[in-house]
Amino acid sequence: MTIHDTARSLPATGSQDLPEVVRAAFERVESLMDEVVDSDVVVLRDASRHILSAGGKRVRPRLVLLAFAAVGGENPMMAAPVAAAVELVHTASVVHDDINDHGVVRRGRPSVNAIWGRTFALLTGDFLFTKVYELMAPFKDLNVILADATVALVEGETLQASAVKDNNFTREVYYKIIALKTAALFRSAGELGARLGDGSDEQIQALANFGFNVGLAFQIVDDVLDLTGDTEQLGKTAGIDLEQGRGYAATYEPDAAVTALKERVLKGGDAIGEAREQAQGFVDMAVAELDALPASEAKDALIGLAHLIVERTF
Repeated sequence: MTIHDTARSLPATGSQDLPEVVRAAFERVESLMDEVVDSDVVVLRDASRHILSAGGKRVRPRLVLLAFAAVGGENPMMAAPVAAAVELVHTASVVHDDINDHGVVRRGRPSVNAIWGRTFALLTGDFLFTKVYELMAPFKDLNVILADATVALVEGETLQASAVKDNNFTREVYYKIIALKTAALFRSAGELGARLGDGSDEQIQALANFGFNVGLAFQIVDDVLDLTGDTEQLGKTAGIDLEQGRGYAATYEPDAAVTALKERVLKGGDAIGEAREQAQGFVDMAVAELDALPASEAKDALIGLAHLIVERTF
């Protein structure tokens, strides 16, 4: 089985599942990312295009474009550079994650770290982060929103490493970590799209809250799948989180032996069931925020995206 054979999973890079109004803009996101990482330094160009061409769920740029359309934005193409910038932030972070985690598979193919080594992977991640500036330069004050999310991402990753090192990976710390390292970028995606589409203050806040709650759910489900899935299914190296003393299940017994904890969690199902309930709760809160929006295809697509996040298998 490949990662594309799963029954209920988030869509890959294609735009067929999106409302027609944002399809061209979503396709432009892909070409923008490919163009912006061009470089005379071959290793940077090739490594960047290697990870980008692997595709992925592209949840964050979908959120930007759907938020734009849901508040009545008339030309989604103008939001494509911002959607691309948000996705580049995420892509840069996973390149760096694979260095820290010794991950050798990402998006169904060898990671940048596995092919080019730690030094070039680090520099590729840095290169992707800096290209975000280029895409965001015309958007003035909106840069602050994405910059805040990027700072939060780094703070979350650092807090996670510190919590593991200090054997302090509690449930409270876990939620603080995922709010910073994952949900903050989702929040920025919703807010950026709504602001670009000239949404009202109420709509902007609603879509920011929607993104934040969806981001929390996304990370919780990611942690469950790291425990229950395999590398081929997930498209990335599986089992890393629990082995390194982090993730939702690790909050049950921070000092437990990994093999014993994994066996108890898988057989008992306590952590998995509870985690999925928590994720569903965040999705329900996210969807409730959309009451501030008028009926539209984009709103329906946002609701569908939120539900797919908890139903996905990779």
